[in-house]
Amino acid sequence: MTSPGTSPASSSESSPPAPVVDESLAAPASDRARIAARVAAIAESATLAVDGKAKAMKAAGRPVIGFGAGEPDFPTPDYIVDAAAQACRDPRNHRYTPAGGLPELRKAIAAKTERDSGYEVTPAQVLVTNGGKQAVYEAFALLLDPGDEVLLPAPYWTTYPESIGLAGGVTVPVLADETQDYLVTVEQLEAARTPRTKVLLMCSPSNPSGAVYPVERLREIGSWAAENGLWVITDEIYEHLTYDGERSASLPVLVPELADRCIVVNGVAKTYAMTGWRVGWLIGPTDVVKAGVNLQSHATGNVSNVAQRAALAAVSGDLSAAATMREAFDRRRRTIVELLSDVPGFTCPTPKGAFYAYPSVKGALGKLIRGRRPATSAELAELILEEVEVAVVPGEAFGTPGYLRFSYALGDDDLVEGVTRIQKLLSEAQN
Repeated sequence: MTSPGTSPASSSESSPPAPVVDESLAAPASDRARIAARVAAIAESATLAVDGKAKAMKAAGRPVIGFGAGEPDFPTPDYIVDAAAQACRDPRNHRYTPAGGLPELRKAIAAKTERDSGYEVTPAQVLVTNGGKQAVYEAFALLLDPGDEVLLPAPYWTTYPESIGLAGGVTVPVLADETQDYLVTVEQLEAARTPRTKVLLMCSPSNPSGAVYPVERLREIGSWAAENGLWVITDEIYEHLTYDGERSASLPVLVPELADRCIVVNGVAKTYAMTGWRVGWLIGPTDVVKAGVNLQSHATGNVSNVAQRAALAAVSGDLSAAATMREAFDRRRRTIVELLSDVPGFTCPTPKGAFYAYPSVKGALGKLIRGRRPATSAELAELILEEVEVAVVPGEAFGTPGYLRFSYALGDDDLVEGVTRIQKLLSEAQN
């Protein structure tokens, strides 16, 4: 050992080289960043931010109409609420339960999955999560190592790239605009694939575009993913909201050889108007789900037992309430497309699923509107909110500037009034 004061030249040749020290870590703790870099890099949820601002303005007495949040405006069906009320009085639900979910709920989700999509799974392949958003986060956390790439069709839900980044992954957007009905092709995916590509994320019906992949296109994409050894995460949260004869399809059913490398994400939020109950799930191979249970056991433990009992009633019941909501959404869908198509500078494809319209607003950018020239969809959304008190989400949040997302999960009268305000505002636009 070199004694204090011995010069480096006199040390033994067998001594290990001096470690490389990260100078930022050598700095005093008081001089380091207060927030971890991986968390500081997270962007606020744009959809929740817009919804929060709209609600704050309403609370201040302003007549704001919000198209921001992807949240059904219907109450949760009574039979589900009654199940939760009964669960509150049952002492079993006052205690910790298995981190992976109540056994009876996991079994019911497996049965519901076979009933609704034809995908036969066991309860051991189901992990109950705190909403679909946690299921998305955990799916990426379970699959990605630093530097792994994820192919992400754009426009995409704002949470996907943030979850990918938190898991150490790299988002590779694959753009499909309105000229493609927002549907990516195998050729586009293949062009974006690299040796570091590990996961493909699919969402059909889509948030934010409302696009629904035709069965044959979905089968083609799934077969391509299987042939190239990719994992697929498929978000099926809007599975029961399709229109015009379209139907959603589950990738592991269309491409059975993909099942061992596929994670399905779903939940009760959209189908049963249960956004606030926070119950979702992921379905995958048993080894992946087991790892997910371990992760969740340290992150959150079990999902609220009362909410799980409510979800059990929801998935065990029929889909009559969902059918009623779908009829209302379909009516609003046709209304909003007609109205948005009459807004100067807007081009609005007809969505086939979910409850979103996603018009291109490029034709409205750069115009003089009440003394301002919005150059981006974010600036246009801000102008619309300030001038006519209508809240919409700009396409920047979904990876495609030049668009606005309108959720039509709001009352019919508000829908008409909100878009009419925008029509009147943009009718004033000048070159």
